[in-house]
Amino acid sequence: MRISARLDDDRAEKLKQLQASTGLGTGEIVERGIDLLHRTQTERSRAKIDDLLSSDIVGCAEGPEDLAENYKRYLFGSRPA
Repeated sequence: MRISARLDDDRAEKLKQLQASTGLGTGEIVERGIDLLHRTQTERSRAKIDDLLSSDIVGCAEGPEDLAENYKRYLFGSRPA
């Protein structure tokens, strides 16, 4: 995939500094930046899920096993479709 992007002066300068200090081309810097951001977001999401699962919230209440499917029946007393 080819991309075209406009950079403000600050980011253009940062890109030049990265090119000079790493010897990498623009494409590889963009690829590594995407990989890093993706990895960071994935790790954050996993950490949030792990925190929730290890908390006292999950499994702290009792209710019907089909609540997610038939919530309207339980809320409004109507039959599920």
